[in-house]
Amino acid sequence: MPKSKNHVRLPAADRKSLQEIVNKGSSTARTILHANVLLVADEGNAKGRMSEAQIARLLHVSRQTVHSIRQQYSEQGLALAIHRKKRETPPVPAKITGDVEARIIALSCSEPPQGRARWTLRLLADKAVELEYIESISYVAVGNVLKKTSSNPI
Repeated sequence: MPKSKNHVRLPAADRKSLQEIVNKGSSTARTILHANVLLVADEGNAKGRMSEAQIARLLHVSRQTVHSIRQQYSEQGLALAIHRKKRETPPVPAKITGDVEARIIALSCSEPPQGRARWTLRLLADKAVELEYIESISYVAVGNVLKKTSSNPI
């Protein structure tokens, strides 16, 4: 493997925060592993400079994992090298938007259908689909929408 371009030289503050993460043990396993990799990869440590293969054998990870962590530290800094990146968007977009919620709440506050004393969750779900507020919705989801407010029809 070619010589590594991603050298890790930890300042004292970074080294101290990584050692706290490892010593406390209250972080996620991934965070602790990444902190350990950076501590071992530090060129200023007592053991001297180690290759990616040596670090991988020592910590029981792949060489690619060591390489990726070193590269993230070099390019993006300490925080992004040890913590997971937060997703910008959820894996599945929310089906019930604020507009749909508002319409369902307004519907629940309106007069119930003729022949009914009050709205039921199933009636609200069916009416919301009928009025094309949403393509499909379960009565449980309607209950969850109404649970957030004090306008529960039940």
